[in-house]
Amino acid sequence: MTVRLVDGSTTTIGYDEVVVTAGAVTRVHPVPGVADAAIGLKCIEEAVAIRDAVLTAFDEAASLPPGAARSRRLTVTFIGGGFAGVEGFAEVLSLAHALIRSQPELSRDEVTFHLVDAGDHLLPEVGPRAREWVRRHLERRGALVHLRTTVTSLVGGNVTLSTGETFESGLVVWTAGITANPVIARHTDLPIDDRGLVVVRPDLRVGTVEDPVDHAWAAGDDAAVPDLAREGGAYTVPNAQHAVRQGKRLATNLVATLRGRRPRDYRHRSLGVIATLGLGHGIFQSGPVTITGFPAWVVHRGYHVLAVPTWERKLRVSIGWLGGLVLGRDIASLQTVQQPRAAFREDAGLRRLA
Repeated sequence: MTVRLVDGSTTTIGYDEVVVTAGAVTRVHPVPGVADAAIGLKCIEEAVAIRDAVLTAFDEAASLPPGAARSRRLTVTFIGGGFAGVEGFAEVLSLAHALIRSQPELSRDEVTFHLVDAGDHLLPEVGPRAREWVRRHLERRGALVHLRTTVTSLVGGNVTLSTGETFESGLVVWTAGITANPVIARHTDLPIDDRGLVVVRPDLRVGTVEDPVDHAWAAGDDAAVPDLAREGGAYTVPNAQHAVRQGKRLATNLVATLRGRRPRDYRHRSLGVIATLGLGHGIFQSGPVTITGFPAWVVHRGYHVLAVPTWERKLRVSIGWLGGLVLGRDIASLQTVQQPRAAFREDAGLRRLA
């Protein structure tokens, strides 16, 4: 196997078994201005940057007189109404309301939050009544939800919608889905389906029964894993719930194969879907049962604490969430850490001028 290293050189690596888990990348549509005006919400770095951008924008807005510049800083737009978009949107909306309480110069009426989605409902993974509850819940908190709407331009930070509406937005977050990492389709000879996903069998070995690829495995967001818990030839959805469980099954199967045993198929029946909608708000649905509000938020946090590895990390995360619930959000911006040498360069420049 030939690989390209970070310095641009290439090297050849031998292997007995190869595991492909390249994951997914943000799916970006060819909207004018999107690369310059928007930020994604797939990486931790992006989430931290979004938080700090909101904190900084609200601080700046508090010192400005009413007008276009102030309004732009207090306008946030999320594009995409899936789980990532709705959860991220609701969390930032919750943060904004916390900032309003600590900024007497600002009022809630000045804050504008837009959630744009091309579909006719939010959260397609949950039932119709739950989707409608989420939409109404966000609108009661001041959100503007634009359904059956697309963004046609983001040039200069000006958001233009397919409905003809145009507005300035200081922060635009792109959460319009993900797609398989294109490096697999472009730079490997593995079998790929029409979506760019690696073709795998239910036991996570690459290929088909008729045309297997020996000693190759794949799982996660870059693999077309048959969903044996559903009928009709469905594939598992690209989420963390499946990725974590597929990783464990793949590891177990790989060890079994090396020891001469037969690998087992991946099968997982979802216990339900859950989303957090800001501090103290959430929704959980499992079959006919739907829980909303604070109880759903507790279920969401409890589930994720159980999923966090090591007891040390579980304790740290739990204390952080409990502190936020009891004491409120930490609203200190750390945006300057994204340019850690800026202050030093400025000081060095002032010294030369002295």
